[in-house]
Amino acid sequence: MKKNIVVAASGSGSNFKALIDATQTGILNAKISGLIASREDIGAVQFAIQAAIPVYVLKNEPSSLGDQILEAMENFGGELLVLAGFLRKIPEEVIQKYSDRILNIHPSLLPKYGGKGFYGIRVHQAVINAGETHSGCTVHLVNEDYDQGRILAQKTVEVRHDDEPIDLAARILREEHQLYARTIQQYLESLNA
Repeated sequence: MKKNIVVAASGSGSNFKALIDATQTGILNAKISGLIASREDIGAVQFAIQAAIPVYVLKNEPSSLGDQILEAMENFGGELLVLAGFLRKIPEEVIQKYSDRILNIHPSLLPKYGGKGFYGIRVHQAVINAGETHSGCTVHLVNEDYDQGRILAQKTVEVRHDDEPIDLAARILREEHQLYARTIQQYLESLNA
């Protein structure tokens, strides 16, 4: 029986779309039972509508974020919460209820360039500014600290001498789209073992 995955997103939704595609091609043997969206005007919502995936739009009430996520997870029958460009910190009560059941993908080789404030193009700018020769992406479990959970998988990408942050971001994003679905599938299989 397929597990129900709930995806949380805050942006364009390219990782969300890649996960939808992976469920359709069989790379990811799971059902995306819902999308938790930080706002109704984000690209991820459009992908959800096109794929007939129900959407829960969060209210802008930070004090009730945990309750809202828990409600959405229950409504969608979520067994795994998958963050795909979700920019809010997951509240402790959600982490406790779904311990080892929340995954995130980060656009660097953690533990480097992770933590509060390191997201999106900021990560790639920091990598280039530091003169790194390699970067990449990391799939990890989510715990109470930003980007500190157990690492499940990483993919390395070369940083080219003439890279602008947007160039590096595009190459890493292509790898994210491949790595995330495969890692989620492997993790689901390990839970069933």
